[in-house]
Amino acid sequence: MGLFRAKGVVYKPVENVNLGPDSDEFYLQANVKGFHFQFHLPSYTSLSIAMFFLFPVNRHFFHIALSQKQSGFKFNMLVTNAELKESPVYVPMHPFEELNEQEVKHIDSGLSPSEQVQQAINCLPLPSEKIVNGLKPSFRRWTIMDYYKAYSSGEITPCMIAEQLVTAIHESSSPPMDMAFFINYDAEDILRQAKESTRRYERGEPISALDGVPIAIKDEIDCSPYPTTGGTKWLHKFRPCKGDACCVMRLRSCGAVIIGKTNMHELGAGTSGINPHYGATRNPYNPGMISGGSSSGSAAVVAAGLCPVALGVDGGGSVRMPAALCGVVGFKPTFGRVPHSGVLPLNWTVGMVGVLAGTIEDAFIVSVYAAINGPLPSHETSAIPLPKVYFPLLQSTNSVSNVILARYGEWFSDCGDDIRTCCSQALHQLSEKFGWKTVDVTIPDIESMRLAHYLTIGSECTAALSSYLEKLDNAESGWDLRVALCVYGSFSGEEYIKAQKLRSRQMQFHRNIFTKADVIVTPTVGYCFLLLLVLYTIPYILLVLYSKASWIVTAYPIFDDALKTGELDYINGAALVRYQIAGNFLGLPAVTVPVGYDKNGLPIGLQFIGRPWSEPTLIHIAYAMQLTLAILLVSAFQSTENHRFSMICSRKIKRRKPH
Repeated sequence: MGLFRAKGVVYKPVENVNLGPDSDEFYLQANVKGFHFQFHLPSYTSLSIAMFFLFPVNRHFFHIALSQKQSGFKFNMLVTNAELKESPVYVPMHPFEELNEQEVKHIDSGLSPSEQVQQAINCLPLPSEKIVNGLKPSFRRWTIMDYYKAYSSGEITPCMIAEQLVTAIHESSSPPMDMAFFINYDAEDILRQAKESTRRYERGEPISALDGVPIAIKDEIDCSPYPTTGGTKWLHKFRPCKGDACCVMRLRSCGAVIIGKTNMHELGAGTSGINPHYGATRNPYNPGMISGGSSSGSAAVVAAGLCPVALGVDGGGSVRMPAALCGVVGFKPTFGRVPHSGVLPLNWTVGMVGVLAGTIEDAFIVSVYAAINGPLPSHETSAIPLPKVYFPLLQSTNSVSNVILARYGEWFSDCGDDIRTCCSQALHQLSEKFGWKTVDVTIPDIESMRLAHYLTIGSECTAALSSYLEKLDNAESGWDLRVALCVYGSFSGEEYIKAQKLRSRQMQFHRNIFTKADVIVTPTVGYCFLLLLVLYTIPYILLVLYSKASWIVTAYPIFDDALKTGELDYINGAALVRYQIAGNFLGLPAVTVPVGYDKNGLPIGLQFIGRPWSEPTLIHIAYAMQLTLAILLVSAFQSTENHRFSMICSRKIKRRKPH
């Protein structure tokens, strides 16, 4: 490799790095403002495609080719050949510590999931349906409490909802919609669960507020009676699903109706949600745009109003990024908060089960405390004691005072105008309404952290799948996954250790920032300016057919010729996830909340990243943001024509207005 060796960065010791606003640390943007090659490979040119990818399938050659490509965005300089003195940290496990959070109550760890759900309900504010200046939303997603109250009053039944839901899922999965929300659903199983729930309500014995509530599960999580495909056509053949994952079992114990397995980017190896086997999950705000990934189906099905909550897995922004693009809440808990039993072990030190929901209250009910939180199953062990559980008293959010929000100005500058303006205004309104303080900080080496995370998640993925990949016929995978696996397999053990040293370094930076602030606030996604070269092939020849320049600030278009092959779009992916990586790589809790729309009516999200185990504070802050912008979002939603599909899907269920 000497021919391609680049001189590495010599990182300053952590203690010598200034994290204040006056820091002279250089901010390195992602390499997204230059040339971007996005390959869309027509299926009729299989011979020329095979020729084009002949060399990359050889891992040794691919590492050489990758060295040349990565030098463009400083991979060798920032990771492979870097010099740093920090010791590696291989697992971002944080010991529990009392944070003395405001307006919380301690919950007995021995409570059942249904008992914890009831405790969560007791923390919610009294419901209200405000109409301000005669303004009322034309489309409103039903919440968990809407379902529970309608079921309890007898106005509707779980069976009624299930029947209409099955119809809506079928129609959304078929032409002309072809939204590709689900990989698998079973109408008979949905109706069976709904009948059991209906009987419980008829007896006056619902298990919890989740009884009869439809919830979708990402196809990376075991859930009977479905195979767990991970978005592939082959994984379930090697690894059969033998029962429910722990988080799914806990939802069932609360009476939730599991409505199927949602679509995802194949093996979670991309960010668009375009799956060549099960279809491209389309954004309900504009079906011509991506929904994001890899928890694409879970985000889109909530955005469309088919269910109030869905589970995803967040290994690299995979819950928060599609949540932001689809205009819903995305919550990722602290590493170790939710048991991972029954989840595909694709990224064991960066991935966590997360929740996508229409409101922060619903994310709270289902998420880290209520339904899916709890002790590890008996066959699992943990290196740390079970953390204490505190619930946020959301009826007292207005009493939460002296919150300090850390803001890195470069992160707000390094995004599109619509995102920057929207997020800055939301942050200002939040601070004004609650009297909270915003402080400027510097968070160094974001690009180094992103690349170290990419190396880590890729290495862990290939290690987890190594026994399967030896038996795999490449023809069963999309082209994007084949190339991704080649990249992952090219990383060395030495590079992996360097990445873990960078993890240690970033954990120290963030620990220091959290001595000065309660949370870090960022736009959820970034942007890129690109010169798009669309490449078409004829046998033995690769042609540049046309080019165009465009700003990518939110969800970007789905190209028809990517539907059969997948999409190789590393650059847009880097732009979309770069602000979310700290949550995964450092094991921190994080939440994204919708705060507005761009000029095309596509959603924009604002992200809050918290200290380890600070989920109550994060939920308070996210709820405060939701309250602050509720009227603004209703107004903006009314003014756009891009929520047509959400309204159609909601009406398909023909639900009556809740009390």
